[in-house]
Amino acid sequence: MIKTLTSWTNEIDDVDTAVKEILTGLRQGESGNNPFLKNSVGIVSCYSEYIDSGVLAGIAEKLPFPVVGTTTIACACPGMMGTTCLVITVLTSDNVEFEAAVSDHICSAEDAPLQAAYKTASEKHAEKPVFMISFVPLLLNVSGDFFVKAFDRITGGIPNFGTIAMDHTIDYSKARTIFGKESFVDRYVFILLYGKIKPSFFIGGISEEKTLYEKAVITAAEGNQILTINNEPVINYLSSLGLPKDDSGNIIGINSFPFILDYKDDTQPVVRIMFAFTPDGHAVCAGDMPVGATLSLGKIDDEEVLATTGKILQKAMEANLGAACMLIFSCVGRYYVLGYESMREMEKVQNILGTRHPWHLVYSGGEICPTQDKNKNPVNRSHNDTFVICLLQEEH
Repeated sequence: MIKTLTSWTNEIDDVDTAVKEILTGLRQGESGNNPFLKNSVGIVSCYSEYIDSGVLAGIAEKLPFPVVGTTTIACACPGMMGTTCLVITVLTSDNVEFEAAVSDHICSAEDAPLQAAYKTASEKHAEKPVFMISFVPLLLNVSGDFFVKAFDRITGGIPNFGTIAMDHTIDYSKARTIFGKESFVDRYVFILLYGKIKPSFFIGGISEEKTLYEKAVITAAEGNQILTINNEPVINYLSSLGLPKDDSGNIIGINSFPFILDYKDDTQPVVRIMFAFTPDGHAVCAGDMPVGATLSLGKIDDEEVLATTGKILQKAMEANLGAACMLIFSCVGRYYVLGYESMREMEKVQNILGTRHPWHLVYSGGEICPTQDKNKNPVNRSHNDTFVICLLQEEH
């Protein structure tokens, strides 16, 4: 069996108090009871100041198993949600095994540091891992798509579920991945899971009702930049759809109009945001935009965020047959869309899930979650503006 324990603290400055709150929440604390089974791993999400104050290191030192995760702009668990908090979820089992690992520094889009870390973690087991949970550094020169494709090459395509590090600063300068007492701006952290465990994945992006225009074809692209759509410059195409412009003729509000990208390979479409235009007028997107793929323009607003969150949570709840845990990553773009009432998505999760089941929500700089092909085989993808769920269940 897999047992899930969750705890949290809002104490940023006092290490001893914070550690006591976390241990007590995990039912260890002063009682002396040990709630942990043979194999355990801790998944942590926190406001970045927990690293600077030493609280994170203090918690990691007191727990007899690896603690991994990321900083974030907000997180939640049963009975708690906030922006300046720390949440930890412990997965513990006698028959499911967890191998946590961290890569060396990542300087460019090369497999070597990822390959070395995976080899170290996986060579302890004769069998292949069932799947992996990833905590990805936020890097300007290496995209989420690279990491997805690299680990597909390295692992043979095992399902990969993950989040890109995020923080509260305007330039995300304090975004970190976490491994034990240490935190990193440029290292990939992951957990390999072995044994009789069955992950299920659920994806909430943009509904068909908020897809505004008919599909078009990407006719020229370079990595994450779209050069032409339907053989005409991107700006011309977007202008023809009536998107608003400023006095200089630049399209404004592009973050509110993400692309719904269809790879044309019988997998579920994914959401891709535009975040800039180059001086040449190319659209810069938060992920690869392959030539030949089709796209349509969507609209994301506060109503859409709450509607898709509720819909995908209900689907996950219907499939929740004694699940051990529900891990949830939601894009920071969804958080920002909610404006001055940015807690509303977390409130909706609390209202739907309550305290009946263990769950852990983290706001993300980008999401990794498998889609499915026509034969329902998992196909790993990176996502933007998306709400993704991993339901952990035992396989009988």
